[in-house]
Amino acid sequence: MKTAVEWLRDALGYECRDSALLDAALTHRSAGGPHNERLEFLGDAVLNCVVATLLFREFANADEGELSRFRSSLVNGDALALIAAEIGLGDQLRLGSGELKSGGFRRKSILADSLEALFGAIYLDGGFDAAATVIERLFVPRLDRLPSAAELKDPKTRLQETLQARGLPLPGYAVDSVSGEAHNQVFQVSCTVDALGLKTYASGPSRRRAEQAAAQLMLEKLQQPSSGSDTP
Repeated sequence: MKTAVEWLRDALGYECRDSALLDAALTHRSAGGPHNERLEFLGDAVLNCVVATLLFREFANADEGELSRFRSSLVNGDALALIAAEIGLGDQLRLGSGELKSGGFRRKSILADSLEALFGAIYLDGGFDAAATVIERLFVPRLDRLPSAAELKDPKTRLQETLQARGLPLPGYAVDSVSGEAHNQVFQVSCTVDALGLKTYASGPSRRRAEQAAAQLMLEKLQQPSSGSDTP
């Protein structure tokens, strides 16, 4: 079985000098001892800087809002988790017994956070240019696959623009219920367009994500023949 240093060299082409940094980056807090949360904080900043620079160079005619949407699509949790899975990061993680039993090495949030921690460790180990080289290796191929800036607008923004174009008031959002444990809550949210008598419902692990899901359902409803309000 490969050591972490060997895996990093083969997966990302980086030769780590301080294996303790790499060990910390690959250690979830559930495992005890030095873990990756501080490195995650650092790696997030390095990642955003490098990706922002890439986008600034690649899309010379994009405005600030468009660049922000491009960056968000590249560095959001789902996107980072996908990259982490592609390079086999989950197999290298050190997790506590509880996380191991629950499949933490496949959990998107853990994968995304650990990838950011890895970038932070490389930055400390080899400097900014070394981290930038690794990040560019992972993200440059994804630039060509980016949707248009308009397609990347979140559902709430697109719904707002759609209603404004029709001369209608903005939608209303309400949290109808919150269930589950504090660390695993589910938000039930409704989106209402009073002027059209329409309402949609959606749930999600955060209020924001539930509202976005409800807005997407409303957009889909607005593309259909007129209908009454939904029920949960």
